[in-house]
Amino acid sequence: MPAAEAPARITTGYMARYRGPKQKIARRFNEPIFGASKALERKPHPPGQHGRNRRRRESEYAVQLKEKQKAKHIYGVLERQFRNLFEKAARRKGVTGENLLRFLEARLDNTVYRLGFGATRRQARQMVTHGHIMVNNRIVSIPSYQLKPGDLVALRPRSRMCRTFTDNLKRSRRGAYAWLEMDKKAYCGKFLDLPSRQDIPENIREQLIVELYSK
Repeated sequence: MPAAEAPARITTGYMARYRGPKQKIARRFNEPIFGASKALERKPHPPGQHGRNRRRRESEYAVQLKEKQKAKHIYGVLERQFRNLFEKAARRKGVTGENLLRFLEARLDNTVYRLGFGATRRQARQMVTHGHIMVNNRIVSIPSYQLKPGDLVALRPRSRMCRTFTDNLKRSRRGAYAWLEMDKKAYCGKFLDLPSRQDIPENIREQLIVELYSK
């Protein structure tokens, strides 16, 4: 699935991303939100001086809010974008929570990560904003760009000379995803369709997010 470079570009100056301490977030949710974390092995409790002794039962609202925050951090999405995706998911036929996760998976930065071009979602997002990624032969620098079935996602030809990206692809040990098709030799992947819920590996209880926004 080779893709030829073209001057056309889809771009925006806005990018949503979390800039704070990553290990603190991982410990808050007790999950490797930003990838493997030794901090979780050393300190398997929430951050803060009272983290070890937190025994207070969380309210229903707190549990729901925590699940939403976790999903936002996993996919690197800020509140406004997340809310817009939720509203889009609610308008679509089917289960709202599952639709939400499917739209999150269809983001360009997430797909670049899933295909193995980026070692992390944060790096994948930077690759997109810096113009290293093409969609259907056009440079797209919008991390939140929603892919459609049949879209081709490729590493820009001149970016294939960057060892960081090629090494990422070689070292990637992520399993194959049913909704993606990858051709490593051509540095190109195909977004086949929106994934089904059972194929999405993230540990997210999306129904809690639906309940939160439904209040």
